Amino acid sequence: MILITGSSGFIGQHLVKAFSDRDVFCATEANMNLRNPSMIDEVIADIQPEVVIHLAAKTEVAWSFDDYLDVSAVNYLGTVALVEANRRLNPNLRLFVMASTMETYGHQDHWIPFTEDTPQYPAAPYAVAKVACEKYLAYMDYAYGFPYTILRQTNTYGRSDNDFFVVERILTQMLAGGPVRLGDPDPYRNFLHIDDLVALYRRVVEDRPIGETFVTGPNNALQIDDLAYRCRRVTGYRGDIEWHTIPKRPGEIYYLNSNPVKAERMLGWTPKVELEEGLARTADLWRS
Repeated sequence: MILITGSSGFIGQHLVKAFSDRDVFCATEANMNLRNPSMIDEVIADIQPEVVIHLAAKTEVAWSFDDYLDVSAVNYLGTVALVEANRRLNPNLRLFVMASTMETYGHQDHWIPFTEDTPQYPAAPYAVAKVACEKYLAYMDYAYGFPYTILRQTNTYGRSDNDFFVVERILTQMLAGGPVRLGDPDPYRNFLHIDDLVALYRRVVEDRPIGETFVTGPNNALQIDDLAYRCRRVTGYRGDIEWHTIPKRPGEIYYLNSNPVKAERMLGWTPKVELEEGLARTADLWRS
């Protein structure tokens, strides 16, 4: 049995399909609310999952600056409740996979692609909560031998029903044909297509690298204005881009990039989908 939290979200929906050959329990806010430890206990005691893939979180980094209490409650306390429920009630657990984030690296003195050993300096309530979750899992391993793996995910794209995140925000505005309104053009980010992330989860579940943390890469950071230029090419957009029309986040981070050499070495995984191919696929989803 695989339990997937956040199964109705973007990544969760793709993982449910990817593990359709396995017995999957789709945890949602309706049947296992992370704000309700008693509900979590009941589900874990009932289904006894062998693998837990923990995706459920408040993921919009920009919103976390204002919604910091709810983000901390769901992302940190909800994770603690889920981990502890498995420790106390689930002797069948063999692997707990937690989705963390490259945002945990925050501000760095040198713009060098991050690895698992790069120090973490979280600079958003969302990222602080994720670092706390990572530390809690490390404590659980030390104290109880809790079997975890952490994926510090980069910006994953390929959505067809949510235009909040930057790739989809740019593409949908360009496809609509009007002016494109964006924020700061200068930050560097790297981008991973959903198909590659799903393939990584498959490798983790199959190989069970207990006690390990992996960045997801790819090492392909580019500035947001360059991303917009590439989106122009795949959409044929000829209109105007209005920069600085979205408020800058407090303490903006200007470089987030990661090198997944450890995942390649240990799991035989590398990203396959080139950025322009992935952008074209995502644009086609919105066209249809």
